[in-house]
Amino acid sequence: MNRLSAWVVCGLILFLTGGGLFGWWWWDLRWRPHDIDKDSAEITRLLEGAGWVSPGLTGPRLYLVGFRSCPDCVRFQTEEFPALHAVGVDTRVIMFARADTKETQHSSPSERATVAELWVNRSWKLLEDWEAVPPDAWQAPGISAADGDAARSAVIEAGRKLMVDLKPLLARNGIRLAYPTLIWWTQDGKMRGCACEKRETYRFIRMELGAEH
Repeated sequence: MNRLSAWVVCGLILFLTGGGLFGWWWWDLRWRPHDIDKDSAEITRLLEGAGWVSPGLTGPRLYLVGFRSCPDCVRFQTEEFPALHAVGVDTRVIMFARADTKETQHSSPSERATVAELWVNRSWKLLEDWEAVPPDAWQAPGISAADGDAARSAVIEAGRKLMVDLKPLLARNGIRLAYPTLIWWTQDGKMRGCACEKRETYRFIRMELGAEH
C-alpha cells in the first residue's frame, strides 16, 4: 500500500509539473519575441534600405512589415502606435503590395501606386490618409500610377523581394514571417522580433520599448 501511494504521489507531481509547464508555455512562452542574433547585420541592412515611413521620432526604432488590408497590421497600429509614439518610439512602417496569383488578385492598381509613392517619397501623412479610408474605397488621389511605369513597378518588385529575402533570415532566428512582422531594438541594444499577429504578443513589445499602459 505504501508503495502504491508513493507511485500515486509521484504521478500526481509529474502531472502537476507537466501541466504547469504547459500552462507557462501556453500563456507566456509561445508569445514571447525572439532575439535576432543570426544575420542581424543583413536584416538591418534590408530594413534600413527599404521604403519605410515614420513619424520622425527620435526614440528606439520599431519596424513594422505589412500590407494595407492586413487586419492584424491595422489592429496593432490602431491599438499600440499611440502609446509607442507617446514615449518616442520611431515606428517605421514598410508596406508592400502582394503579388497576384492566377486565381486571386491580391493588390489593386491604387494600392500599388500608393506603395510605390510611400517608398519613393516617405510621406507619413500619406500613410495616415490611406489608412483612414477602407482599402477598397481608396483611389490614390493625385498619386502617379505604378502600373506601366518602369521605375515605380521596379519599386513594387523591390518590396516583394524584401519579403523573399527576409523570410529565411528571420527563420534562422526562430521567427516565421507573417503580418505584421515587428523588429526592434531594446534599450541595451538587443535586436528583437516576432510575428506579432496576436494581441498576446503586444505586452512584450510595450514592456521592452518602455510603453507599458
